[in-house]
Amino acid sequence: MLLAIDAGNTNVVFALFEGDTIKARWRIATDARRTADEYVVWLRQLLELEGLALSAIDAVIIGTVVPRALHNLTVLSEKYFGVSPMVAGRGDASWGVALDVAQPDTVGADRVLNVIAAHEKYKQDIVIIDFGTATTFDVADYDGAYKGGVIAPGINLSLDALVGKTAQLPRIALEAPEDNSVIGTTTESQMLIGIFWGYVAMIEGLVERTKKQIGRPTKVVATGGLSILFDEHTDAFDILESDLTLQGLLILYQRATHAS
Repeated sequence: MLLAIDAGNTNVVFALFEGDTIKARWRIATDARRTADEYVVWLRQLLELEGLALSAIDAVIIGTVVPRALHNLTVLSEKYFGVSPMVAGRGDASWGVALDVAQPDTVGADRVLNVIAAHEKYKQDIVIIDFGTATTFDVADYDGAYKGGVIAPGINLSLDALVGKTAQLPRIALEAPEDNSVIGTTTESQMLIGIFWGYVAMIEGLVERTKKQIGRPTKVVATGGLSILFDEHTDAFDILESDLTLQGLLILYQRATHAS
């Protein structure tokens, strides 16, 4: 089985692939100081719940936007699974797509993986919106080349900043405003409207402007945990793909092993 590891700024996601199917997935808060020994204690217990042992894993691929986390994840793979991991964007797992931007070395691994997975499925001009710690908009053309995009604060970051930088505004739960109202009658409802509908307006505005700039039929793909919440309140998305980054890791691994 293949263990695909997506190390993001907020969480590290571990997905166990059996062929093309995700058999299990787990997440843990990102901490670059977490050692391989700490990872394996946690991971062994989760594998046992699935009726599996560490020995079931015979290949590992890692994609990370947290460089400091890579060392301990590599040690995890080598020490406890007995394999050298592939690292997305390096060596045999090189991207294999054009990064048509001014500074290609600075493009986050998750963004390229999303492009790879989306192009594999749709093979046309694509806008990918990933709701993570940041909300990113990524554009790929019909050849699969990464053309650039947008980085915006994630909605939870925006909410944290609003609460943290004011004296009297309370912390609120993120949800759709009641009755889809855009006029709040309490402090809490006004905050929620500002955050939620303000974010929807940003999404719709950027999608519209991006499509206009591309000038060709474009598919909009949404991914990330909050994509489901926003999909219920906007027509900006054509399709939801909850595991796009993990699928990108699988595709890179399959291409690398096929080539070798």
